[in-house]
Amino acid sequence: MTDYLADVQKYDSGADEAVVNKIVRHLGIALRNKDSSLVSTTDPKELERVREKWCEKKLGVVGADADAAISATATAMSADRSKSRVTFYYLVAKNLGKLQAL
Repeated sequence: MTDYLADVQKYDSGADEAVVNKIVRHLGIALRNKDSSLVSTTDPKELERVREKWCEKKLGVVGADADAAISATATAMSADRSKSRVTFYYLVAKNLGKLQAL
């Protein structure tokens, strides 16, 4: 999947292309591998990684707020079997009100 903006727009029709591009640049090499370009919401280690690497390190949000945003995003994307990491990270940041901080 190379049209990250279109995927994000399935969940946020007013998605900012510049913000999506910043997330793509942040993820960099992880997007080259199909497995690492997707988020598995059924894997607790994967969700822990999202919390540590994205919420805590990049967005500066810890604890219950980070967990709530991840959970809300997982629920919003539950119908999508292949959850794009770019879309997932965008929606987590949106849920935390941190899109402009990117």
